[in-house]
Amino acid sequence: MSTSIGSPGGSTSPAASSSAGSSSVTSSSSDASVGDLVKAMSADLSRLVRDELQLAQVELSAKAKTAGVGIGAFGGAGVLAFYGVAILLAAAVLGLDLVLPAWLAALIVGVVVLAIAGIAALVGKKKVSEAAPAVPERTVASVKEDVAEIKESIKR
Repeated sequence: MSTSIGSPGGSTSPAASSSAGSSSVTSSSSDASVGDLVKAMSADLSRLVRDELQLAQVELSAKAKTAGVGIGAFGGAGVLAFYGVAILLAAAVLGLDLVLPAWLAALIVGVVVLAIAGIAALVGKKKVSEAAPAVPERTVASVKEDVAEIKESIKR
């Protein structure tokens, strides 16, 4: 965390103020340098929180974009599959109509289609419940590392 003290673009420059103040501060007045360190730590912590939030936003927006493209592809595939299945079902009814009455052929095909739809719905429900929540995993890991490092530095 101390590497970002006095970095360009920061609103304060604690390293510059503490080095400039150290020539006029004697060793007996160490309160000024502790104040500078607390000020620097506060600025660094604020910057760290902002950076972590920005990382989470970037990570979630990338995941959302990828999911959006996937959902669009599924939508297009679904429309095409719908028309394909409708044609195949009509062919199945017409094929069964050669050996059975038309109403019975349509009934058999309808029952088979509904059974397949029920199985697909159960599989889909299971997969949705297994899906992990949308969590910015890298950001969570980074925040955990930051907290561990802060706790370690407090113990020293």
